[in-house]
Amino acid sequence: MTAWRQREDVRWSQVIVPAALLLVVAIAAVASETFVTEANLRNLLRQIVTNGLISVGMLVVILAGGIDLSVGAVVALSGIVAAELQSAMPTPLAIAVAIGVAALVGVVNGGIIAHFAIAPFIVTLGTLSAVRGLVYVFSETPVTPSDPSFLAIGSAFIGPLPAIFVFMAIAYLAVSLFLARTTPGRAIVAIGGNQEAVRLAGIDVRAHIVLAYVICASFAGVAGVVLASRVGISQPSVGIGVELDAIAACVIGGAILGGGGGSVRGTFMGVVILGLISNLLNLFNVQSYYQQIFKGVLIVVAVLARRRER
Repeated sequence: MTAWRQREDVRWSQVIVPAALLLVVAIAAVASETFVTEANLRNLLRQIVTNGLISVGMLVVILAGGIDLSVGAVVALSGIVAAELQSAMPTPLAIAVAIGVAALVGVVNGGIIAHFAIAPFIVTLGTLSAVRGLVYVFSETPVTPSDPSFLAIGSAFIGPLPAIFVFMAIAYLAVSLFLARTTPGRAIVAIGGNQEAVRLAGIDVRAHIVLAYVICASFAGVAGVVLASRVGISQPSVGIGVELDAIAACVIGGAILGGGGGSVRGTFMGVVILGLISNLLNLFNVQSYYQQIFKGVLIVVAVLARRRER
């Protein structure tokens, strides 16, 4: 049975997902002449960064057996905080404060889940509402950052590639090394597989659950800063529904909801696949409502495809 599951995992992560990615690229290239233009490809790389950063953080939480529905509100919070503070203090400090505030949300989420054994869905749904309200308390109107160095984050290029895309790629590499090569990373993965066995092995399960949620919220905070810089404005309503995109990217990439499976490489491919699909639908002027329907169906199909592995 174990060997069969390993073969299924290899088939999904190493064959099916890359094949699906190539199929989407081929369809996009044939269906739209605009898709293969340099301007559109650069725009695509910039657009997937926000979901990419949120998704890699979400993957860490999923590997630990949890879920975080508050990431959208955290994106809005960090973006508003960074945009407000960049005019009153040095931009690097404003960004650090914004990400620190986001990480604090992760501490709250992880702390409540770990110490009171409450379902992550319930806890993060509550913090989603609370943080979204906090965003509107902080600023009811959109905030427009004015510091050129802040705006340059989302518009700079490193060679032919957007700088934020290069940063995202480095972040994925760092998370991959963290999960595979460090003791805390391995513990987080093990907790999702068998929490009781990890506890009996003498590992502090609570501390590592908190760490997973802090990582997730911190990446959502970085995504909020990047998004505010890229679009040149931070709105309190931004980030609604991004948790769906992040969960979809993780599941498409092979992550098993509830823990027990998933990879950084697969999540990256899931992010790219979703980005390609959204880009193609936008080129054909498909309304966002239909895109949400498609993403929801895609999550269900991906979960059903891996139900036996869990």
